[in-house]
Amino acid sequence: MDMLTRIAALTAETLDAVWPDAADKPDAAALRGFLAVPPDPAMGDYAFPCFRLAKSLRMSPIQIAQKLADTWAHADVARAEALNGYLNFFLNRGNFAKETLETVLAAGGNYGGGTEGTGKTICLDYSSINIAKRFHIGHLSTTMIGHSLRRIYDFLGYKTVGINHLGDWGTQFGKMICAYKLWGTKEEVEQGGVDALEALYVRFHREAENDPTLEDQGRAWFKRIEDGDPEAMEIFNWFKELTLKDAAKTYDMLGVSFDSYAGESFYIDKMEPVIQSLRDKGLLTQSEGAWVVDLSEDNMPPCLILKKDGATIYATRDITAAIYRQDTYHFDKCLYVVAYQQDLHFRQVFRVLEKMGYPWAKDCVHVSFGMISFEGQALSTRKGNTVHLDDLLHDAVEKARAIIEEKSPNLENKDEVARQIGIGAVVYADLSNNRIKDIDFSWSRALNFDGETGPYVQYTHARCCSLLRKAAELALPAADYAALDDDESQALLRLIGRFPDVIREAADKYEPSMITRAVTDIAQAYNKFYYEHRILDGGDAAAAARVALTQATRDVIKTGLWLIGIEAPERM
Repeated sequence: MDMLTRIAALTAETLDAVWPDAADKPDAAALRGFLAVPPDPAMGDYAFPCFRLAKSLRMSPIQIAQKLADTWAHADVARAEALNGYLNFFLNRGNFAKETLETVLAAGGNYGGGTEGTGKTICLDYSSINIAKRFHIGHLSTTMIGHSLRRIYDFLGYKTVGINHLGDWGTQFGKMICAYKLWGTKEEVEQGGVDALEALYVRFHREAENDPTLEDQGRAWFKRIEDGDPEAMEIFNWFKELTLKDAAKTYDMLGVSFDSYAGESFYIDKMEPVIQSLRDKGLLTQSEGAWVVDLSEDNMPPCLILKKDGATIYATRDITAAIYRQDTYHFDKCLYVVAYQQDLHFRQVFRVLEKMGYPWAKDCVHVSFGMISFEGQALSTRKGNTVHLDDLLHDAVEKARAIIEEKSPNLENKDEVARQIGIGAVVYADLSNNRIKDIDFSWSRALNFDGETGPYVQYTHARCCSLLRKAAELALPAADYAALDDDESQALLRLIGRFPDVIREAADKYEPSMITRAVTDIAQAYNKFYYEHRILDGGDAAAAARVALTQATRDVIKTGLWLIGIEAPERM
């Protein structure tokens, strides 16, 4: 049991002792969530705001805090003092260190994990790349937020289903086939991959400016795809295969994988029963020739289901996909990691599902995020101002390699460490701020070893590993945890002790940046501890305690980095 849980349990026990017959008293689990860190360390290590009990106990918070302080009988854990309606706890520092470190070290790499997700399934729709287009930096956030959330939920015992909802439907694919038939060859496309497909697509639009009949030919080829024409389908599926082969290289670099690549085209033959269900439920109304679901009572524009020509759109396919996922995976929650510009779209889709009578519609969540720019420049595919993600990752690895050559020329496995640092820097830069904030990617910030960056946290982990290698050569006695009563040790221990709560908060709020922030804070606290105390001095029981704190720090940083999709080098 970690210290916060223990204090919460003892507070609940004290409440029962003072007011055994009082109703609506919070239990230990609720009390744990109420505990906070006072703004001034002189006020205690943790505090319980008694304002939360005033209504149920019909007493002032000041009286409640004083009664609890007077009855507190657990000085071996913490001293309790009442102050202005708060019950402030001053930990027994030696016992706090002992209990925290023994809990962390016993758990190993599983500290902070849990089983609360056992028997529950979460579907995550993320990355969702477009067929026949290069994987660009604009897909970084959806890919890494989704990947991190998946790891967080896995760590808490949930069954997760990673879905890459491919953008693989639309007239553009007919145009691409038309361009290929007119100007491409199988050999050129096989050799050039997605770049060759993009070049053909660009040529199509250039040629169509002078020959409008090309647009008709493109639509005709897409109609052949819709009709399942063998030749059209063979070329279309080949284009998909080439795209996924190209994307797989980027996913491998990022350590990202999926359970399903069912994209828009997968749902084409599954939409008609859904459309019919909307008709049967009286939800479809005609508007200017199109068929929509009226959402005016929800202060939203109508949700377009069928265009004038009878064609379906994104909403039709997303509604169908949600129903399919519930029927197939029986999810307890389905997350859509998609940019904030699609907020209205998903509000409409989820509301239509509610109107169709699906109670699980409330379990569909749009996890939105901000836009990304590069070195201060807005990105635009149409304007040709974009950054391909594989190029960015390769550049990051090369830049990290150059820094290693300068800082650690004798380091072993330079290429492997450069890969870990470079890719880690990119991922950290993406997940370091609240996901809804826009991001400006900057090389100077991302690869800084001294700031709040991926390399800084990774270097702290490597520092811990180095010290532990030296400690392994010493015959240290059993640890004397009472030696960890200094402010630096206690500040670090409090951050480590709170780590399990951070994981759960990140899961509840769909916010990986909370874990990024937590491991950065732990790294900073450890470095302050490291510079203030000579850890191996004396080789005695106090040194053994400082080594144990170092080991716990290493374990927590490694776990935190893994949860956000970053590797932890042991040497840098």
